[in-house]
Amino acid sequence: MAGQKTKKPKWVIEKERSRRASAAETVWLFGLHAVRDALGNPMRDKLRLVLTKNAADRLGAAVTESGLTPEIVDARSFDSHVPIDAESVHQGAALEVRPLDWGKLADICAPGRDQPLVLLLDRVTDPHNVGAILRSAEVFGARAVIAPHRHSAPETGALAKTASGALERQPYVRVGNLAEAMEALKAMGYVLLGLDGEAEGMLAETLAGLGDRPVGLVLGAEGPGLRDKTRETCDALVKIPFAGGFGSLNVSNAAAVALYAARTR
Repeated sequence: MAGQKTKKPKWVIEKERSRRASAAETVWLFGLHAVRDALGNPMRDKLRLVLTKNAADRLGAAVTESGLTPEIVDARSFDSHVPIDAESVHQGAALEVRPLDWGKLADICAPGRDQPLVLLLDRVTDPHNVGAILRSAEVFGARAVIAPHRHSAPETGALAKTASGALERQPYVRVGNLAEAMEALKAMGYVLLGLDGEAEGMLAETLAGLGDRPVGLVLGAEGPGLRDKTRETCDALVKIPFAGGFGSLNVSNAAAVALYAARTR
């Protein structure tokens, strides 16, 4: 019938809803360091800045350069002005922002310069662990830290504070399907090494045989480790050796060791 609109497929409607919800999502960052770095990040969409008088004095230059007009509140009533955990160490500074958009994975991770290195996290949900991992990834020059959108730590104030500024500089890319992202990296020439304490191969020895090839290090959550599909998609499983009869590392410590080994191979 002329003029009748074609009904959109259900998957198109759901995708549009998801995109609108993502655009409306905001995050509260807190703490002097996290807020200062976010204020200085031109990629950040900054919405609302709440400061005590003391924090405003300490962040003076960053606030001026950001162009934001802060809301100055009394330190004793700070928690009533912003929706953050009352136990959070906010230091009198909170900034409402939108999550960062780092762009396409293919653009961020494209080979062609240096020794490309990426880190992939499978169901690592603790924001403190992810924040620490982002700091290590920045130090050792990882192109990106990649995690599934579901069952991963989103951008939060706790993650940003633990990352100590790295969240603003180190690409943290959350993807719809981790296995598909891994296949895309392999198609770009990356060798994906999954860390597994039961693996036969050693991390350093395996890295030594890869020359200058791009490397992706894949780490799972503490306890359950890598999912079966993730393990199957890796090119090899390797372990970090330990001296005694038993040993284990926190996932953020394991990430730091693995990144160092990959960067210095």
